Amino acid sequence: MIGLETIQKAIDYMEAHLEDGIRYEDVAAYVNMSPYEFHRTFSFIAGITVNSYIRNRRLSLAGQELLNSDVKVIDLAMKYGFDSADGFAKAFSRFHGVSPKYARGNGAQLALYNPLSIQVSLVGGKKIDYRIEKLPSRKFLAVAKTFPVEIINEEGNEDIAVFWEESRRSKLIEKLQLMRNAEDSRLFGLCEPLAEHQTFFDYGIGIFLEENVREEELFAKMDESLKEHIRLWTVEESTYVVFPCIGSDGDCISKTWEFFYKEFLPQSSYVSSEKTDFEIYFENGSKNLFCELWIPVD
Repeated sequence: MIGLETIQKAIDYMEAHLEDGIRYEDVAAYVNMSPYEFHRTFSFIAGITVNSYIRNRRLSLAGQELLNSDVKVIDLAMKYGFDSADGFAKAFSRFHGVSPKYARGNGAQLALYNPLSIQVSLVGGKKIDYRIEKLPSRKFLAVAKTFPVEIINEEGNEDIAVFWEESRRSKLIEKLQLMRNAEDSRLFGLCEPLAEHQTFFDYGIGIFLEENVREEELFAKMDESLKEHIRLWTVEESTYVVFPCIGSDGDCISKTWEFFYKEFLPQSSYVSSEKTDFEIYFENGSKNLFCELWIPVD
């Protein structure tokens, strides 16, 4: 579990190395966390991804240098990690609302993005709706795809939603559903890091595999188009904290993750674990229940 002191340590490191071409994986290594866990935890606690924070700070500092010195635009671009003056100018214009040339010539008021600072505030005072489940090792069949860690909690990113839509449109989910137990109406959204130092993770849409099912027989009778995309996904034995995600779309999942990191963990004796986390989608769930979020903890 990343604590406030770890976040402050990460912020201090970023501030000291804004001119050094660092990325989130460098910061993760500095605070002894995997890129996956650090990026996800920081983004939900800080409300911004690490790379976005670094980019905003660089552009903010570049704007002040532009106003207060005679530095060339190309030199500013190189100093703050841009490959070209053109790429820098485009990013500068998006961030500040004006081009570097206009800013210097007209004394425009540029955007400021100050360093993050850790502040302690009182939280809690309300009932937390959750339960703890001890889950033995389980196997799933899943249509899976690999994604870069950077997309986690990235503003406006729809990659996971697009993956769901593509899997529905290609009938892969429908074929999966036909293979599950007749009494089981659940679909699982499975998520796991690939390796400790990897900057990618796997996300899968899956069904629960009954213990008495022979895997070789299952694959032998599987639809060929499904077989090309399927993988056997094993979830290790673990303790899970389970939250209901209440809402009409996937935004409630992000809000629940934010609550987990900001409020639940600091008030509990648990620490987060880098095992598979997953969502459960019910065909006939409770009113307003979008899904259940299962997060592994130790």
